[in-house]
Amino acid sequence: MRYQETLYADWGQNFEQHEVLFEMNTDHQHLIIFSNKRFGRVMALDGVIQTTEADEFIYHEMMVHVPMLSHPNPEHILIIGGGDGGILREVLKHPSAKSVTQVEIDQSVVDMCIKYLPNHSKGAFNDSRLNLVIDDGAKFVRSNKSQFDVIITDSTDPIGPGETLFESHFYADCAKVMGKNGILVTQNGVPYLQGDEVTDTYRRWKPLFQTRRFYLTPVPTYAGGAMAMGFGIKQAISHPSIEILKERVLSLNGLKYYTPEIHLGAFGLPKFVLNLMVD
Repeated sequence: MRYQETLYADWGQNFEQHEVLFEMNTDHQHLIIFSNKRFGRVMALDGVIQTTEADEFIYHEMMVHVPMLSHPNPEHILIIGGGDGGILREVLKHPSAKSVTQVEIDQSVVDMCIKYLPNHSKGAFNDSRLNLVIDDGAKFVRSNKSQFDVIITDSTDPIGPGETLFESHFYADCAKVMGKNGILVTQNGVPYLQGDEVTDTYRRWKPLFQTRRFYLTPVPTYAGGAMAMGFGIKQAISHPSIEILKERVLSLNGLKYYTPEIHLGAFGLPKFVLNLMVD
């Protein structure tokens, strides 16, 4: 039996389903977790592959360590989405992290990933620094009064429950709760196939952030080329030097993808992506 991804109407990928471990319609979406001989356990939501055991480390390490190591002292972190726990696991590796608020819309995703994808979180949901909130991320940010040093939006694509996390008012609300040196990182799809996500985000960030950049990360599961991560800061900044990154990364254990060289190199963009960054 094969699982056919439905993200694109005219092109796609499919996975062999060795065994279906869990499947249900939650209050928000269709959730399935199955095993595959090459990628291990795989989770999909509403027909779109979200994460696999085999390559999750690439996505999660780059979503987390690029902003965390770019910030001078990230103490208070906000994660929107990320119910599989991979982002949380990587954030908690940073000794500077004093508190982590995670807002996930679907409790079922958290529960089933703890049970069926335990290596994603590796016990992170039990960490005393975590405040897990089951709520709509856009709604939470709109009413929140706290300040955050780093905000990481680990959302689905801009369809269904994740659609509001790509809209101008959400970004404006994020900017309001970011500290002076605050950094917002978002997943912005595969630009070769989803270029409008890069263009839309770049335009919507113009009144909010002096630094509007993207960096690329090749995640095999997200077919179609390297994935773009948005990188927004209220003020214009330069990246930390390679020497500073090498010093700071020494405090992190268990990395399999991130390096200071990868960090800086990921911001070197091909021409077709640069062409998408228009106001």
